[in-house]
Amino acid sequence: MNAAINESLIRDVVEEVLGRLGGASLAAGNPTPAQAAPSGGGPEGMPAASGGARGRFGVFQDASEACVAAQEAFEQLSEKGVAGRNKVIQLIKEICHANAAEWGRLELEETRIGRLDHKIEKLKGLRVVPGVEFLNPFGLSGDHGIALEEYAPFGVIGAVTPSTHSIPTMACNVISMAAAGNAAVFNPHPGAAKCAVKAARVFNEAIHRELGIENLACIVETPTLESFRAIAQSEQIRLLCVTGGPGVVKAAMQSGKRAVCAGPGNPPVLVDGTGCLERAAQCVIFGAAYDNNLLCIGEKEVFVLDSVFDRFMAAMEKHGAVRLNEAQVERLTKAAFVFPAGQGAGCPHPVVSRELIGRDPAVLAKVAGANIPSGTQLLFAETSADHLFVDEEQMMPFIPIVRVKSVEQGIAEARKAEHGYRHSAIIHSRDVGHMTEMARALETTLFVKNGASVAGLGNGGEGYPNFSIATTTGEGICNPKTFTRVRRCVMVDNLRIF
Repeated sequence: MNAAINESLIRDVVEEVLGRLGGASLAAGNPTPAQAAPSGGGPEGMPAASGGARGRFGVFQDASEACVAAQEAFEQLSEKGVAGRNKVIQLIKEICHANAAEWGRLELEETRIGRLDHKIEKLKGLRVVPGVEFLNPFGLSGDHGIALEEYAPFGVIGAVTPSTHSIPTMACNVISMAAAGNAAVFNPHPGAAKCAVKAARVFNEAIHRELGIENLACIVETPTLESFRAIAQSEQIRLLCVTGGPGVVKAAMQSGKRAVCAGPGNPPVLVDGTGCLERAAQCVIFGAAYDNNLLCIGEKEVFVLDSVFDRFMAAMEKHGAVRLNEAQVERLTKAAFVFPAGQGAGCPHPVVSRELIGRDPAVLAKVAGANIPSGTQLLFAETSADHLFVDEEQMMPFIPIVRVKSVEQGIAEARKAEHGYRHSAIIHSRDVGHMTEMARALETTLFVKNGASVAGLGNGGEGYPNFSIATTTGEGICNPKTFTRVRRCVMVDNLRIF
Protein backbone atom coordinates (compact mmCIF):
# COMPACT_ATOMS: atom_id res chain seq x y z
CA MET A 1 0.00 0.00 0.00
CA ASN A 2 1.34 3.48 -0.81
CA ALA A 3 1.37 6.48 1.49
CA ALA A 4 -2.22 7.37 0.70
CA ILE A 5 -4.36 5.84 3.44
CA ASN A 6 -7.61 4.42 2.12
CA GLU A 7 -11.05 5.44 3.33
CA SER A 8 -11.77 2.42 5.52
CA LEU A 9 -8.45 2.67 7.36
CA ILE A 10 -8.90 6.40 7.93
CA ARG A 11 -12.34 5.70 9.34
CA ASP A 12 -10.83 3.15 11.75
CA VAL A 13 -8.40 5.77 12.98
CA VAL A 14 -11.07 8.40 13.43
CA GLU A 15 -13.53 6.12 15.19
CA GLU A 16 -11.00 4.56 17.57
CA VAL A 17 -8.62 7.43 18.26
CA LEU A 18 -10.68 10.56 17.87
CA GLY A 19 -14.10 9.23 18.77
CA ARG A 20 -13.41 6.48 21.31
CA LEU A 21 -14.28 8.45 24.41
CA GLY A 22 -16.80 10.86 22.97
CA GLY A 23 -16.55 14.35 21.57
CA ALA A 24 -17.40 15.71 18.18
CA SER A 25 -18.67 13.37 15.53
CA LEU A 26 -16.29 12.98 12.63
CA ALA A 27 -18.54 11.42 10.05
CA ALA A 28 -17.55 11.87 6.45
CA GLY A 29 -20.28 14.44 5.99
CA ASN A 30 -18.96 16.78 8.68
CA PRO A 31 -17.27 20.04 7.73
CA THR A 32 -13.70 19.90 6.51
CA PRO A 33 -11.17 22.28 8.09
CA ALA A 34 -11.63 24.66 5.19
CA GLN A 35 -15.38 24.73 5.82
CA ALA A 36 -15.05 25.03 9.56
CA ALA A 37 -13.27 28.39 9.55
CA PRO A 38 -12.80 31.45 7.35
CA SER A 39 -10.13 30.98 4.72
CA GLY A 40 -8.09 34.02 5.66
CA GLY A 41 -5.97 34.58 8.73
CA GLY A 42 -5.38 32.38 11.75
CA PRO A 43 -7.66 31.42 14.62
CA GLU A 44 -9.44 34.18 16.54
CA GLY A 45 -8.66 36.67 13.81
CA MET A 46 -4.90 36.41 14.25
CA PRO A 47 -2.66 37.34 11.35
CA ALA A 48 -1.13 34.71 9.14
CA ALA A 49 2.15 33.14 10.23
CA SER A 50 5.38 33.73 8.36
CA GLY A 51 6.00 31.64 5.26
CA GLY A 52 2.40 31.95 4.02
CA ALA A 53 0.81 29.27 6.24
CA ARG A 54 -2.38 30.56 7.88
CA GLY A 55 -1.72 29.93 11.54
CA ARG A 56 -0.37 31.62 14.62
CA PHE A 57 1.94 30.14 17.23
CA GLY A 58 1.34 26.61 16.01
CA VAL A 59 -2.48 26.71 15.88
CA PHE A 60 -4.02 25.96 12.48
CA GLN A 61 -7.42 25.28 10.98
CA ASP A 62 -5.89 23.68 7.92
CA ALA A 63 -3.82 20.55 8.60
CA SER A 64 -1.91 20.74 5.33
CA GLU A 65 -0.77 24.25 6.16
CA ALA A 66 0.25 23.04 9.61
CA CYS A 67 2.46 20.40 8.01
CA VAL A 68 4.15 22.98 5.77
CA ALA A 69 4.72 25.29 8.73
CA ALA A 70 6.13 22.43 10.80
CA GLN A 71 8.58 21.60 8.02
CA GLU A 72 9.85 25.18 8.13
CA ALA A 73 10.13 24.95 11.92
CA PHE A 74 12.10 21.70 11.64
CA GLU A 75 14.60 23.38 9.35
CA GLN A 76 14.88 26.29 11.76
CA LEU A 77 15.43 23.97 14.72
CA SER A 78 18.16 22.17 12.78
CA GLU A 79 20.06 25.44 12.57
CA LYS A 80 19.84 25.93 16.34
CA GLY A 81 21.76 22.73 17.11
CA VAL A 82 21.65 20.78 20.36
CA ALA A 83 21.51 24.01 22.39
CA GLY A 84 18.25 24.90 20.66
CA ARG A 85 16.76 21.50 21.41
CA ASN A 86 17.75 21.83 25.06
CA LYS A 87 16.09 25.22 25.25
CA VAL A 88 12.83 23.79 23.87
CA ILE A 89 12.88 20.98 26.42
CA GLN A 90 13.56 23.38 29.28
CA LEU A 91 10.71 25.65 28.20
CA ILE A 92 8.14 22.87 27.89
CA LYS A 93 8.98 21.43 31.29
CA GLU A 94 8.91 24.82 33.03
CA ILE A 95 5.64 25.80 31.36
CA CYS A 96 3.91 22.55 32.30
CA HIS A 97 5.06 22.83 35.90
CA ALA A 98 4.01 26.48 36.21
CA ASN A 99 0.60 25.88 34.62
CA ALA A 100 -0.12 22.46 36.12
CA ALA A 101 -3.00 23.56 38.36
CA GLU A 102 -4.72 25.69 35.72
CA TRP A 103 -4.23 23.26 32.84
CA GLY A 104 -5.24 20.27 34.96
CA ARG A 105 -8.48 22.06 35.79
CA LEU A 106 -9.08 23.05 32.16
CA GLU A 107 -8.57 19.48 30.97
CA LEU A 108 -10.89 18.09 33.65
CA GLU A 109 -13.59 20.66 32.85
CA GLU A 110 -13.42 19.88 29.14
CA THR A 111 -13.24 16.09 29.32
CA ARG A 112 -15.14 15.50 32.60
CA ILE A 113 -13.03 12.40 33.26
CA GLY A 114 -10.29 11.65 35.77
CA ARG A 115 -9.10 13.38 38.94
CA LEU A 116 -7.80 16.92 39.28
CA ASP A 117 -5.00 16.08 41.74
CA HIS A 118 -3.59 13.45 39.41
CA LYS A 119 -3.93 15.61 36.30
CA ILE A 120 -1.87 18.26 38.09
CA GLU A 121 0.64 15.65 39.23
CA LYS A 122 1.08 14.32 35.70
CA LEU A 123 1.99 17.76 34.39
CA LYS A 124 4.43 18.45 37.22
CA GLY A 125 6.02 15.05 36.73
CA LEU A 126 7.13 15.92 33.19
CA ARG A 127 10.28 17.50 34.61
CA VAL A 128 11.94 14.07 34.52
CA VAL A 129 11.03 13.18 30.92
CA PRO A 130 14.40 12.49 29.23
CA GLY A 131 15.92 14.80 26.64
CA VAL A 132 19.02 14.92 24.44
CA GLU A 133 21.04 12.96 27.03
CA PHE A 134 19.34 9.85 25.64
CA LEU A 135 21.04 10.32 22.29
CA ASN A 136 24.66 9.46 23.03
CA PRO A 137 26.42 8.36 19.81
CA PHE A 138 28.05 4.95 19.41
CA GLY A 139 31.63 4.83 18.13
CA LEU A 140 33.87 2.07 16.74
CA SER A 141 37.52 2.07 15.79
CA GLY A 142 39.74 -0.62 14.32
CA ASP A 143 42.54 -1.41 11.89
CA HIS A 144 40.51 -0.11 8.95
CA GLY A 145 39.28 3.21 10.34
CA ILE A 146 36.49 4.58 12.47
CA ALA A 147 32.70 4.53 12.45
CA LEU A 148 30.27 6.75 14.29
CA GLU A 149 26.55 6.01 14.63
CA GLU A 150 24.32 8.92 15.61
CA TYR A 151 20.61 9.46 16.14
CA ALA A 152 19.20 11.75 13.47
CA PRO A 153 15.72 13.29 13.28
CA PHE A 154 12.98 12.18 10.91
CA GLY A 155 11.78 15.74 10.27
CA VAL A 156 8.06 16.29 10.88
CA ILE A 157 6.04 13.79 12.90
CA GLY A 158 2.25 13.43 12.77
CA ALA A 159 0.67 12.55 16.12
CA VAL A 160 -2.71 12.04 17.74
CA THR A 161 -3.43 12.92 21.38
CA PRO A 162 -6.06 11.08 23.46
CA SER A 163 -8.69 12.64 25.69
CA THR A 164 -7.41 10.66 28.67
CA HIS A 165 -4.10 12.57 28.97
CA SER A 166 -4.37 15.32 26.38
CA ILE A 167 -1.84 17.94 27.49
CA PRO A 168 0.58 15.51 29.21
CA THR A 169 0.74 13.28 26.11
CA MET A 170 1.35 16.22 23.80
CA ALA A 171 3.96 17.69 26.13
CA CYS A 172 5.82 14.38 26.45
CA ASN A 173 5.80 14.02 22.68
CA VAL A 174 7.06 17.56 22.10
CA ILE A 175 9.91 17.00 24.56
CA SER A 176 10.93 13.66 23.04
CA MET A 177 10.44 14.71 19.42
CA ALA A 178 12.20 18.05 19.80
CA ALA A 179 15.06 16.42 21.74
CA ALA A 180 15.56 14.25 18.65
CA GLY A 181 15.47 17.34 16.43
CA ASN A 182 11.94 16.96 15.01
CA ALA A 183 8.90 19.20 14.62
CA ALA A 184 5.36 17.85 15.09
CA VAL A 185 1.77 18.24 13.95
CA PHE A 186 -0.93 17.11 16.39
CA ASN A 187 -4.50 16.09 15.66
CA PRO A 188 -6.08 16.23 19.14
CA HIS A 189 -9.01 14.20 20.38
CA PRO A 190 -12.06 16.43 19.75
CA GLY A 191 -13.20 15.88 23.34
CA ALA A 192 -9.96 17.41 24.63
CA ALA A 193 -8.96 19.75 21.82
CA LYS A 194 -9.48 23.10 23.54
CA CYS A 195 -7.04 22.45 26.36
CA ALA A 196 -4.49 20.94 23.95
CA VAL A 197 -4.74 23.95 21.63
CA LYS A 198 -4.25 26.34 24.54
CA ALA A 199 -1.15 24.48 25.70
CA ALA A 200 0.29 24.25 22.17
CA ARG A 201 -0.13 27.98 21.67
CA VAL A 202 1.69 28.73 24.94
CA PHE A 203 4.48 26.30 24.00
CA ASN A 204 4.99 27.93 20.62
CA GLU A 205 4.82 31.46 22.00
CA ALA A 206 7.63 30.65 24.42
CA ILE A 207 9.72 28.88 21.76
CA HIS A 208 9.24 31.79 19.36
CA ARG A 209 10.22 34.30 22.04
CA GLU A 210 13.42 32.42 22.89
CA LEU A 211 14.44 30.90 19.54
CA GLY A 212 12.42 32.69 16.87
CA ILE A 213 10.69 29.42 15.81
CA GLU A 214 6.92 29.91 15.66
CA ASN A 215 5.44 26.55 14.67
CA LEU A 216 7.53 23.77 16.17
CA ALA A 217 4.55 22.00 17.76
CA CYS A 218 1.64 22.57 15.39
CA ILE A 219 -1.92 21.54 16.22
CA VAL A 220 -5.21 21.40 14.33
CA GLU A 221 -7.70 23.56 16.19
CA THR A 222 -10.79 21.75 14.87
CA PRO A 223 -9.88 18.09 14.31
CA THR A 224 -11.90 16.28 11.65
CA LEU A 225 -11.71 13.28 9.37
CA GLU A 226 -10.17 15.50 6.71
CA SER A 227 -7.55 16.95 9.04
CA PHE A 228 -6.26 13.51 10.01
CA ARG A 229 -6.29 12.44 6.38
CA ALA A 230 -4.26 15.51 5.45
CA ILE A 231 -1.67 14.81 8.14
CA ALA A 232 -1.35 11.13 7.29
CA GLN A 233 -0.96 11.80 3.58
CA SER A 234 1.21 14.92 3.79
CA GLU A 235 4.57 14.62 2.07
CA GLN A 236 6.09 16.56 4.98
CA ILE A 237 5.12 13.86 7.50
CA ARG A 238 7.86 11.25 7.81
CA LEU A 239 6.60 9.34 10.86
CA LEU A 240 3.26 8.72 12.59
CA CYS A 241 2.77 8.34 16.34
CA VAL A 242 -0.64 6.88 17.17
CA THR A 243 -2.42 5.54 20.25
CA GLY A 244 -5.55 3.41 20.27
CA GLY A 245 -7.14 0.07 19.54
CA PRO A 246 -6.51 -2.59 16.88
CA GLY A 247 -8.12 -0.55 14.09
CA VAL A 248 -5.84 2.39 14.74
CA VAL A 249 -2.74 0.23 14.79
CA LYS A 250 -3.76 -1.51 11.57
CA ALA A 251 -4.35 1.80 9.83
CA ALA A 252 -1.02 3.24 10.92
CA MET A 253 0.96 0.15 10.02
CA GLN A 254 -0.63 -0.01 6.56
CA SER A 255 -0.20 3.69 5.87
CA GLY A 256 3.02 3.22 3.94
CA LYS A 257 4.89 5.28 6.53
CA ARG A 258 6.91 4.34 9.58
CA ALA A 259 4.60 4.32 12.61
CA VAL A 260 5.04 4.21 16.37
CA CYS A 261 1.91 2.39 17.59
CA ALA A 262 0.55 2.30 21.12
CA GLY A 263 -2.17 -0.32 21.12
CA PRO A 264 -4.77 -1.31 23.72
CA GLY A 265 -4.09 -2.82 27.12
CA ASN A 266 -5.90 -4.61 29.95
CA PRO A 267 -3.24 -5.00 32.66
CA PRO A 268 -3.73 -7.96 35.04
CA VAL A 269 -2.37 -8.31 38.57
CA LEU A 270 -1.33 -11.54 40.27
CA VAL A 271 -1.14 -11.81 44.06
CA ASP A 272 0.49 -15.15 44.90
CA GLY A 273 0.45 -14.85 48.71
CA THR A 274 4.21 -14.94 49.19
CA GLY A 275 4.50 -11.16 49.58
CA CYS A 276 2.96 -8.60 51.94
CA LEU A 277 -0.81 -8.55 51.37
CA GLU A 278 -1.18 -5.16 53.03
CA ARG A 279 1.30 -3.59 50.64
CA ALA A 280 -0.24 -5.40 47.67
CA ALA A 281 -3.67 -3.98 48.53
CA GLN A 282 -2.29 -0.46 48.95
CA CYS A 283 -0.51 -0.67 45.60
CA VAL A 284 -3.58 -1.99 43.77
CA ILE A 285 -5.71 0.82 45.21
CA PHE A 286 -3.20 3.52 44.32
CA GLY A 287 -2.61 2.26 40.78
CA ALA A 288 -6.20 1.41 39.88
CA ALA A 289 -7.53 4.65 41.37
CA TYR A 290 -4.93 6.85 39.68
CA ASP A 291 -6.79 9.42 37.60
CA ASN A 292 -9.87 7.20 38.02
CA ASN A 293 -8.12 4.33 36.18
CA LEU A 294 -7.60 6.19 32.91
CA LEU A 295 -3.98 5.09 32.59
CA CYS A 296 -3.45 2.36 30.01
CA ILE A 297 -0.96 0.75 32.40
CA GLY A 298 -3.37 0.85 35.36
CA GLU A 299 -4.47 -2.27 37.21
CA LYS A 300 -7.66 -3.54 35.56
CA GLU A 301 -8.22 -6.97 37.18
CA VAL A 302 -6.61 -8.92 40.05
CA PHE A 303 -6.09 -12.66 40.40
CA VAL A 304 -5.50 -13.82 43.97
CA LEU A 305 -4.66 -17.29 45.30
CA ASP A 306 -7.60 -18.79 47.16
CA SER A 307 -5.47 -19.42 50.26
CA VAL A 308 -5.00 -15.67 50.85
CA PHE A 309 -8.06 -14.33 49.03
CA ASP A 310 -10.13 -13.37 52.07
CA ARG A 311 -7.19 -11.69 53.78
CA PHE A 312 -6.45 -9.70 50.63
CA MET A 313 -10.07 -8.56 50.35
CA ALA A 314 -9.98 -7.49 54.00
CA ALA A 315 -6.78 -5.54 53.33
CA MET A 316 -8.47 -3.75 50.42
CA GLU A 317 -11.27 -2.62 52.73
CA LYS A 318 -8.82 -1.71 55.50
CA HIS A 319 -7.00 0.68 53.17
CA GLY A 320 -10.10 2.50 51.99
CA ALA A 321 -11.52 0.65 49.00
CA VAL A 322 -15.25 -0.13 49.17
CA ARG A 323 -16.52 -3.62 48.38
CA LEU A 324 -19.67 -4.06 46.29
CA ASN A 325 -21.98 -7.01 46.68
CA GLU A 326 -23.15 -9.24 43.83
CA ALA A 327 -26.34 -7.30 43.14
CA GLN A 328 -24.48 -3.99 43.08
CA VAL A 329 -21.89 -5.37 40.67
CA GLU A 330 -24.68 -6.59 38.39
CA ARG A 331 -26.29 -3.14 38.30
CA LEU A 332 -22.95 -1.47 37.63
CA THR A 333 -22.11 -3.95 34.86
CA LYS A 334 -25.41 -3.34 33.07
CA ALA A 335 -24.72 0.40 33.09
CA ALA A 336 -20.99 0.17 32.31
CA PHE A 337 -21.24 -1.90 29.12
CA VAL A 338 -23.46 -1.29 26.13
CA PHE A 339 -23.82 -3.44 23.04
CA PRO A 340 -23.88 -2.25 19.42
CA ALA A 341 -27.30 -1.85 17.87
CA GLY A 342 -28.78 -5.14 16.76
CA GLN A 343 -26.53 -7.23 19.01
CA GLY A 344 -27.45 -8.75 22.34
CA ALA A 345 -25.60 -9.45 25.55
CA GLY A 346 -23.81 -12.32 23.85
CA CYS A 347 -21.86 -9.89 21.67
CA PRO A 348 -18.14 -10.62 22.12
CA HIS A 349 -17.19 -6.94 21.90
CA PRO A 350 -19.34 -4.74 24.13
CA VAL A 351 -18.63 -1.03 24.24
CA VAL A 352 -17.71 0.67 27.49
CA SER A 353 -20.24 3.36 28.40
CA ARG A 354 -18.86 6.82 27.81
CA GLU A 355 -20.97 8.05 30.70
CA LEU A 356 -18.90 6.11 33.24
CA ILE A 357 -15.35 6.14 31.83
CA GLY A 358 -13.05 8.00 34.17
CA ARG A 359 -15.84 9.11 36.49
CA ASP A 360 -15.47 9.34 40.26
CA PRO A 361 -16.23 6.32 42.47
CA ALA A 362 -19.26 8.17 43.86
CA VAL A 363 -20.80 8.22 40.38
CA LEU A 364 -20.25 4.49 39.93
CA ALA A 365 -21.53 3.77 43.43
CA LYS A 366 -24.75 5.66 42.73
CA VAL A 367 -25.31 3.59 39.60
CA ALA A 368 -24.64 0.42 41.59
CA GLY A 369 -27.01 1.46 44.36
CA ALA A 370 -24.29 1.66 47.00
CA ASN A 371 -23.58 4.26 49.67
CA ILE A 372 -19.88 4.98 50.07
CA PRO A 373 -17.88 7.30 52.34
CA SER A 374 -16.76 10.64 50.96
CA GLY A 375 -13.26 10.45 49.53
CA THR A 376 -13.45 6.80 48.51
CA GLN A 377 -10.89 6.22 45.77
CA LEU A 378 -11.78 2.75 44.50
CA LEU A 379 -14.59 0.21 44.36
CA PHE A 380 -13.92 -3.52 44.15
CA ALA A 381 -15.72 -6.87 44.22
CA GLU A 382 -15.23 -10.56 43.70
CA THR A 383 -16.13 -11.71 40.18
CA SER A 384 -15.61 -14.71 37.95
CA ALA A 385 -12.68 -14.85 35.53
CA ASP A 386 -15.01 -14.43 32.53
CA HIS A 387 -16.76 -11.33 33.84
CA LEU A 388 -16.99 -8.30 31.52
CA PHE A 389 -15.03 -6.17 33.97
CA VAL A 390 -12.19 -8.70 33.73
CA ASP A 391 -12.31 -9.11 29.97
CA GLU A 392 -12.67 -5.48 28.90
CA GLU A 393 -10.39 -2.47 29.40
CA GLN A 394 -12.97 -0.45 31.30
CA MET A 395 -11.04 2.61 32.62
CA MET A 396 -13.17 3.10 35.73
CA PRO A 397 -12.28 3.20 39.45
CA PHE A 398 -13.71 -0.28 39.98
CA ILE A 399 -11.58 -3.40 39.96
CA PRO A 400 -12.70 -7.06 39.85
CA ILE A 401 -10.92 -9.59 42.08
CA VAL A 402 -10.81 -13.24 40.96
CA ARG A 403 -10.01 -16.35 43.04
CA VAL A 404 -7.52 -18.81 41.57
CA LYS A 405 -6.43 -22.18 42.94
CA SER A 406 -2.77 -21.98 41.94
CA VAL A 407 -0.09 -19.67 40.58
CA GLU A 408 -0.27 -21.56 37.30
CA GLN A 409 -4.00 -20.88 37.00
CA GLY A 410 -3.48 -17.24 37.98
CA ILE A 411 -0.89 -16.75 35.26
CA ALA A 412 -3.07 -18.52 32.70
CA GLU A 413 -6.07 -16.33 33.58
CA ALA A 414 -3.91 -13.21 33.55
CA ARG A 415 -2.62 -14.08 30.10
CA LYS A 416 -6.16 -14.65 28.85
CA ALA A 417 -7.40 -11.33 30.27
CA GLU A 418 -4.43 -9.45 28.79
CA HIS A 419 -5.48 -10.70 25.32
CA GLY A 420 -1.93 -10.86 24.00
CA TYR A 421 -1.67 -7.07 23.82
CA ARG A 422 1.75 -7.34 25.52
CA HIS A 423 1.07 -4.05 27.26
CA SER A 424 1.43 -4.16 31.06
CA ALA A 425 1.21 -6.59 33.96
CA ILE A 426 1.84 -6.52 37.71
CA ILE A 427 2.76 -9.20 40.25
CA HIS A 428 2.98 -9.07 44.06
CA SER A 429 5.34 -11.85 45.10
CA ARG A 430 8.62 -12.72 46.78
CA ASP A 431 9.10 -15.76 44.58
CA VAL A 432 11.45 -14.95 41.71
CA GLY A 433 10.35 -18.12 39.94
CA HIS A 434 6.74 -16.90 39.87
CA MET A 435 7.89 -13.51 38.55
CA THR A 436 9.89 -15.16 35.79
CA GLU A 437 7.08 -17.53 34.85
CA MET A 438 4.57 -14.69 34.53
CA ALA A 439 7.01 -12.50 32.59
CA ARG A 440 7.62 -15.28 30.06
CA ALA A 441 3.93 -16.11 29.71
CA LEU A 442 2.66 -12.55 29.13
CA GLU A 443 5.68 -10.88 27.44
CA THR A 444 4.38 -7.44 28.36
CA THR A 445 6.16 -4.20 27.57
CA LEU A 446 5.83 -3.14 31.21
CA PHE A 447 6.12 -5.64 34.07
CA VAL A 448 5.98 -4.24 37.61
CA LYS A 449 6.87 -6.35 40.65
CA ASN A 450 5.73 -5.42 44.16
CA GLY A 451 4.59 -1.94 43.29
CA ALA A 452 1.71 0.02 41.85
CA SER A 453 1.41 0.13 38.07
CA VAL A 454 2.51 3.78 37.99
CA ALA A 455 5.91 2.70 39.32
CA GLY A 456 6.51 1.59 35.73
CA LEU A 457 6.48 5.28 34.76
CA GLY A 458 8.72 6.40 37.59
CA ASN A 459 5.97 7.23 40.12
CA GLY A 460 7.17 5.22 43.11
CA GLY A 461 9.73 3.30 41.04
CA GLU A 462 12.80 3.96 38.94
CA GLY A 463 12.48 5.03 35.33
CA TYR A 464 11.11 7.91 33.29
CA PRO A 465 7.54 8.82 32.32
CA ASN A 466 5.90 9.16 28.94
CA PHE A 467 2.24 8.79 28.05
CA SER A 468 2.97 7.24 24.66
CA ILE A 469 3.77 3.56 25.23
CA ALA A 470 4.42 1.79 21.93
CA THR A 471 3.41 -1.76 22.73
CA THR A 472 2.43 -2.98 19.28
CA THR A 473 5.47 -1.83 17.32
CA GLY A 474 7.86 -2.61 20.16
CA GLU A 475 9.48 0.73 20.96
CA GLY A 476 8.12 0.58 24.52
CA ILE A 477 7.89 3.71 26.63
CA CYS A 478 8.70 6.45 24.16
CA ASN A 479 11.80 8.59 24.57
CA PRO A 480 13.93 10.71 22.22
CA LYS A 481 15.49 7.65 20.55
CA THR A 482 12.01 6.51 19.51
CA PHE A 483 11.78 9.43 17.11
CA THR A 484 15.18 9.09 15.43
CA ARG A 485 16.88 7.43 12.49
CA VAL A 486 20.26 5.80 13.06
CA ARG A 487 22.91 7.13 10.68
CA ARG A 488 26.46 5.80 10.35
CA CYS A 489 29.47 7.85 9.29
CA VAL A 490 32.58 5.85 8.33
CA MET A 491 36.15 6.99 7.64
CA VAL A 492 38.43 4.35 6.10
CA ASP A 493 42.14 4.61 6.96
CA ASN A 494 44.77 3.39 9.40
CA LEU A 495 43.88 5.90 12.12
CA ARG A 496 44.72 3.99 15.27
CA ILE A 497 47.38 5.66 17.45
CA PHE A 498 47.85 2.79 19.94
